[in-house]
Amino acid sequence: MSDELNDLYQDIILDHHRRPRNRGALENPSSVGEGFNPLCGDELTVFLKMDGDKIADVKFTGQGCAISQASASLMTLRIKGKTVAEAREAIADMQALLADEKELPIAIEERVGDAIALKGVRKFPARVKCATLAWHALASALAGSGKVSTE
Repeated sequence: MSDELNDLYQDIILDHHRRPRNRGALENPSSVGEGFNPLCGDELTVFLKMDGDKIADVKFTGQGCAISQASASLMTLRIKGKTVAEAREAIADMQALLADEKELPIAIEERVGDAIALKGVRKFPARVKCATLAWHALASALAGSGKVSTE
C-alpha cells in the first residue's frame, strides 16, 4: 500500500475519531447491543430504531481507542437506512476485510466505502478486536441478544 493511501486512511480514522457521526443514545430504541473488549477496555453500545425491516436510525455511545470509535462511526454511516439483511452483509464484509492478509474481492472493498480505512488494522492482530467491536455489538442488537465481548 502506498504511503499516500496510508495517510488518507489514517486521516479518515482520525476524522471519525475526532468527529464521530451518529454519536449519542436513541430514545426508545427498538434494539440495543453492547460490546466490551476486555483487552483494552473499549466499551460500546449500539442503538437501533427499526422501521419494519429497515434500520431507520442508529447511534452509538461508549469510550475507547481511536480505532474502535472510528469504526463505530463508520458503521453507523454504512447501515443507516439499510435492511437487516444488508446490515448483516455489512458485518460479514467487515469481518472479511479484517480477517487476514488475503486479497479481497473488489465488490467487498467497494461496499465497505470509507471503512476500507480500517483495512490496515489487520496487520496488528491485537487491534482487530478494536475495529470489530462495534460490528459485534451491531450483530448483537440485530439478534436481540444484548451484550457481547470480543474475548
